[in-house]
Amino acid sequence: MINQEMFQLGAEPSAIRELFAYGLERKAQIGEDKVFDFSIGNPSVPAPEVVSEVIRELLEVPPCELHGYSPAAGIQSVREAVARYVEKTFGVKATAAKVYMTAGAAGALAISIAAVTCPGDEVIVISPYFPEYRTWICASGCECLEVPALTPSFQPDIEALDAAIGEKTAAVIVNSPNNPVGCVYTEESVSALAALLRKKEEELGRPIYLISDEPYRQITYGAVVPSFPAHYDRTIICYSYSKALSLPGERIGFIYVNDAAPDATEVFTAVAGAGRALGYVCAPVLLQRVVERCIDVPSDVEAYRENRKLLTGGLAALGYEFVEPDGAFYLWVRALEEDAQAFSDRAKEYELLLVPSDSFGVGGWVRVSYCVSADVIQNAMPAFKALKESYSA
Repeated sequence: MINQEMFQLGAEPSAIRELFAYGLERKAQIGEDKVFDFSIGNPSVPAPEVVSEVIRELLEVPPCELHGYSPAAGIQSVREAVARYVEKTFGVKATAAKVYMTAGAAGALAISIAAVTCPGDEVIVISPYFPEYRTWICASGCECLEVPALTPSFQPDIEALDAAIGEKTAAVIVNSPNNPVGCVYTEESVSALAALLRKKEEELGRPIYLISDEPYRQITYGAVVPSFPAHYDRTIICYSYSKALSLPGERIGFIYVNDAAPDATEVFTAVAGAGRALGYVCAPVLLQRVVERCIDVPSDVEAYRENRKLLTGGLAALGYEFVEPDGAFYLWVRALEEDAQAFSDRAKEYELLLVPSDSFGVGGWVRVSYCVSADVIQNAMPAFKALKESYSA
């Protein structure tokens, strides 16, 4: 007999993936230029040329060396390079012994949640949040507890978190720059959150882990992204090169367990065990070697900056309400009716693929992914205009 929980997960629709699949179908039917697909965070910016150069060079490495297994946690020299990157980026002392290479941030998050929770625990997410958090939390036998962010800033609501954290709280997941809103947590917010978690640990007599999902760290528009591990010792960083190096399909990232955590060695051992239990061992070796050689290559943010300007300028001129993003490449747009799904469905009539906010844990908004070509944004404006006018007819 099949596992009914896994069956339900397989049968459960994903608004993002369904729209993306629908877009592929529509493009085949009516032409790619006639469909305005803002559904998925698939970077249109190509990977930096140096990435291609490194891959070509690596293909000259003897096949058995290039394609052979690495240790479960990753190649030692790669882990050392990541540790140096963590020290420079996050301003904390980092060692390779606390770095675990993963198949992207998805693998990193699934492993980290499994490592620091027990069935029956609660994991807090700040809504709106990336929908798969709930999947990984529930798969670990835990309850996903949603705490709404403050509006209109979308910073964490410290008072609400204080009320929500209880005896069953094992971890809090944060995501800055944020998907889907694009907000960046301020230094004040991070400091206040860290102080709250320390207070709650003392009150409850149990560790509370801060799992920081950071695939968009390099994609900002002037905002400074604070360092969670510099503020809170029990921080676990989950990082991906999907966005930073435009390699979403290659699935490469890492976990870093803060060396400053009092139980860092035990947590890392649990991370290694969770990786083993979930089958996430030996991240793609070719990509591990690419990361080692390209670890300091910056993201090409300018294309996203221009897209942000095009999209926000165009929608503002049409009278749409949205949250100005400080990072990532998503625009959080107010739906023109309370039912976000109904608004998304109507947008499809104009070949606009906009992700309804319901799966992100809130209603009344849509996520517009602007990591597309500038032509898509420009050509979509008449459709956005017609969509808005349809609500005035």
